[in-house]
Amino acid sequence: MRLGAGGPLARLRVADGRVTHIHLDADAAPVERGDQVLDLDGRVLLPGLWDAHVHLAEWAAARHRLDLAGTGSARAVADLVRERGTANDRTVLYGYGFRDGLWPDAPHKSLLDAVLPDRPVALVSADLHAVWLNSAGLALAGRIDHPTGLIREYEAHEALSALPAAPAATVDRWIADACRAAAARGVTGVIDFQFGDTVTDWERRSADTPPAVRVAAAVYPSGLEAALSRGLRTGSEIGVSGGLVRVGPLKLFTDGSLNTRTALCHDPYPGLEGTDGAHGIEQTAPDELIRLMRRASAHGIEPAVHAIGDRANTLALDAFAAVRCRGRIEHAQLLDPEDLPCFAELDVTVGVQPRHATDDRDVADHHWAGRTARAFAYAGLLAAGARLEFGSDAPVSPLDPWLGLASAVSRTDDARPAWHPEQRLLVPDALVAAARGRRAVRVGDPADLVVVDVDPLDADADTLRTMPVHATLTDGRWTHGPY
Repeated sequence: MRLGAGGPLARLRVADGRVTHIHLDADAAPVERGDQVLDLDGRVLLPGLWDAHVHLAEWAAARHRLDLAGTGSARAVADLVRERGTANDRTVLYGYGFRDGLWPDAPHKSLLDAVLPDRPVALVSADLHAVWLNSAGLALAGRIDHPTGLIREYEAHEALSALPAAPAATVDRWIADACRAAAARGVTGVIDFQFGDTVTDWERRSADTPPAVRVAAAVYPSGLEAALSRGLRTGSEIGVSGGLVRVGPLKLFTDGSLNTRTALCHDPYPGLEGTDGAHGIEQTAPDELIRLMRRASAHGIEPAVHAIGDRANTLALDAFAAVRCRGRIEHAQLLDPEDLPCFAELDVTVGVQPRHATDDRDVADHHWAGRTARAFAYAGLLAAGARLEFGSDAPVSPLDPWLGLASAVSRTDDARPAWHPEQRLLVPDALVAAARGRRAVRVGDPADLVVVDVDPLDADADTLRTMPVHATLTDGRWTHGPY
């Protein structure tokens, strides 16, 4: 095998979940695991990949919902609901994936009522920041008087929580399948930002079968005091997973999202000047953000602060400067140039989702016109010394790290030229961000490894997107492959 992208031939031994020996040998081809010798035929061995931002239950459920991706209008979505909905079925028809940021018409309950009046309909936006309900769905969610049926931000999460959910056993089965699918793409770990009591959910799941990937389960403010009363810290082991499942960060919000025009920005959104919400929304007041961050970090729980607009990122960085704790800012999609060096100065990790840059280029060009040179500024962040970690935000984009890698190095995912090519990353830097900072496989490392058929340094963007993954090893056990 070859040790790393562009690396030498080597032999490697794994024992007790760790890399114990690496032997460089010009004639070497096998990897040794215990007494088993595996012939990898010159394939490339890389550090295992992480998805540092997923919503696992949402991603698992989205694979079973009406797919709304690519719909170009509210009318087109209503037509899909008409085609796929069954009038005499009273279960909720769930859909996922609409993006209304550039639609010529607005989502409204009346459009859904006209095509499926009696069956509850709940359609979740691609960015998870809105839900579109018909009147039957609104009644079921306790929102019968809502004027439009399009509910945004925290109220959207509340409305969805009020709707009937699949049984826990079903969701757990879907999630196990999704984790195995992630392992088949070289994923060895995820940070699960699923909204709700994610720690308790993973205690239940880990008591059954160890997941195919490592999991860091986020805490939300509603569960913070319970977590602190149990003495939980970021990194604490959950359940009986043998260390595979641990407590993650505390998820906090400063703003909304780009597609819903709720990302908090210094400048107003075009056409909304002078109106309420013209600059987006402030989800958590600065004093409250600082209080929560200080409370959590004093007890060992690191904050992960959602910030998309430039004003939101400034507020998040100001809070880190006030608290002086380790943690993360999630998304960092639009940045004030003066804030770029602050991430490194404050030792704040930047959790970014490169596929969003290519998915949202058109809506960014429209709603952030004149500012996109500092949007999704991955090269700028790296040059300023920031630590980047890649994620997908699944189901916002698929849980497949190679799609994000390809977007990061190409800045396009179609036939168009690269979007702001000055923000492209080199393949080696993208691989480090996809592996949570691991630059190479070293003795003593956890045996979280991925074997690929093509050297990423020799791959074009199309090959990166479809990278053939031969095998994946997590904690010294094969989670994907022929072994």
